[in-house]
Amino acid sequence: MTEMVTILLAAILTNNFVLVQFLGICPFLGVSKKLDSAFGMSCAVIFVMLLATAATWPIQQLLDNFGLGYMQTIVFILVIASLVQLVEIALKKYIPALHKSLGVFLPLITTNCAVLGVCVMNIDEAYGFGQSMINSLGAGLGFMLAMIIFAGVRQRTENNNYLQCFKGIPATLIAASIVSLSFMGFSGVIEGIFG
Repeated sequence: MTEMVTILLAAILTNNFVLVQFLGICPFLGVSKKLDSAFGMSCAVIFVMLLATAATWPIQQLLDNFGLGYMQTIVFILVIASLVQLVEIALKKYIPALHKSLGVFLPLITTNCAVLGVCVMNIDEAYGFGQSMINSLGAGLGFMLAMIIFAGVRQRTENNNYLQCFKGIPATLIAASIVSLSFMGFSGVIEGIFG
């Protein structure tokens, strides 16, 4: 049980995919202008990360059994893209209100490298299926935490008066680096608590 909690908290805080590993930066910078869009994107990413892990972990076992482990990246990209398309089709048909509220967020998840990153990391860390699912949940929650924190930061920075040369992207990147530095303070905390 403590191992699962350690994996979950490490994925959220000390190994945060956005702020520590710098994966999923495009949606982090592009969709974090408003809190509601950041939250919607984060929920969709969590769902797709869990679904992708549930699909890619057994596929990797098959690839390894047939000596095709080198095909991992290509197969995982195809699986993730297919899953996102299937989820989009299912939502459009069965839950049109949710499909409409997610809008363009769902197709954009196909290109989010954090989804592929968590699937590959689960294999590289030699996690079992349960550990992989917990790590994916933690990665998704860490993505959500980063998106929500940064949406708040961006809303505050837009209302500040600073030099013209820092307005827009420069201010956004400086704010992102400061938020990222704050997460470095978590390094060692999880290991210190759970040993």
